[in-house]
Amino acid sequence: MTLLDPPSTHLHFGEEVADARREGRPLVALETTIVVHGLPSPVNLDVAAACEAAVREAGAVPATIGVLDGEVRVGMTVEELTRLADPASESVKLSARDLGVALARGLSGATTVAGTIAVAHRVGISVMATGGLGGVHRGASETFDESADLTTLSRTPVLVVASGVKSILDIGATLERLDSLGVPVWGYRCDTFPAFYRTESPFALDWRVASPTDAARAFLLHRAWSPTGVLLAQPVSAERQLDGDLHDAALGAALAAAERSGVTGKAVTPAVLATFAELTAGRSVSVNRDLVIANASLAGAVAASL
Repeated sequence: MTLLDPPSTHLHFGEEVADARREGRPLVALETTIVVHGLPSPVNLDVAAACEAAVREAGAVPATIGVLDGEVRVGMTVEELTRLADPASESVKLSARDLGVALARGLSGATTVAGTIAVAHRVGISVMATGGLGGVHRGASETFDESADLTTLSRTPVLVVASGVKSILDIGATLERLDSLGVPVWGYRCDTFPAFYRTESPFALDWRVASPTDAARAFLLHRAWSPTGVLLAQPVSAERQLDGDLHDAALGAALAAAERSGVTGKAVTPAVLATFAELTAGRSVSVNRDLVIANASLAGAVAASL
């Protein structure tokens, strides 16, 4: 083993993933933060199962990634994921920067987009699906609050399928940062950047791809010339998006509530989303469910094309 190899004592492949690796079948990485910290129970585990099913139906093998007792699990069982999501497990939120110390201390945790693509790339997985990429927070010019997802994607050649970034973030500033970092953003059958709960935002995209095969071909050629990953942005369907007036009113109230409570750092997003879900009577959770499953399906098709 060299210093660049993942320590085998801290890495475990699930049976389905191990078989797929031996047989050269396509794999799709799935994060666990959405299950542990993003969606309420029991919707979280239902969505996790539905995402894995969508990847399989699209012709690939799901590799749900998380950390249990100081061991990276690539391809988690239902029992393992249930344990990770149990509040009694006190699972921490793990970005790429947190993996080493978490493994050294024998902790359990859910991987963010950054943590997931770091693991995925190290074990040879080129495609990941999520709901929304992390981004630049509102007011970042003063707080410098920006998700590590962006910088990690800029140095990790993985294609991430997402419905943009959550609308609680500064979408315009996020796109500017991705541009500065050299990360291409491609719209999947769309010409404007998705607004997560809403199909469109005011921000136009430079590039559009029409099929999983187009995305796979462009990604292969991109990797020949650039070390960065790619964001493939797929909007939620117009029929399933959140009502515009409800979205704006709930978002404003949720952001105001977070500011009053003094929430900062990693706690901001889950706090705002919880309030947002309450103010939309759970409709935001339903939209989140729909889009993340659709993204898993697209990621599976892209991986199969690769």
